[in-house]
Amino acid sequence: MIEITAIDHLVLRTTKHNEMLYFYCQILGCNIERKTSTELGLTQLRAGSALIDLVEVDSQLGKLGGGPPSPYNNNLDHFCLQLKAISNEDILSYLSSFGLKLESFEKRYGAQGFGDSLYIKDPEGNVIELKPQNNSQQ
Repeated sequence: MIEITAIDHLVLRTTKHNEMLYFYCQILGCNIERKTSTELGLTQLRAGSALIDLVEVDSQLGKLGGGPPSPYNNNLDHFCLQLKAISNEDILSYLSSFGLKLESFEKRYGAQGFGDSLYIKDPEGNVIELKPQNNSQQ
């Protein structure tokens, strides 16, 4: 059994990067924690114990999500759930018991630093990243 302890991060796709930075940093009080290359197009904002990731739609990461946000195209790329300490093997075994299609774990950066995580999809096709606490490293 897995146990969710927190939302680790949300990923928002945008065509209005500067306006989004202003809104989240100047109005809501987030701080820029990490920014990747312009080609990758990811800016990570600290929001309390979580992160809000802004991904530019025309960047390498942004193009993976389709067209720009609109009433017909998604703006939310995925959200990440932080799990109580559990091994990767136990997560895979547990999720496999429900017949879920699984990929392999990869090291990714989240609110608690770098750590192994896994992507799954809900019945509507929303992407959920699962990241156990014991795999996070600064």
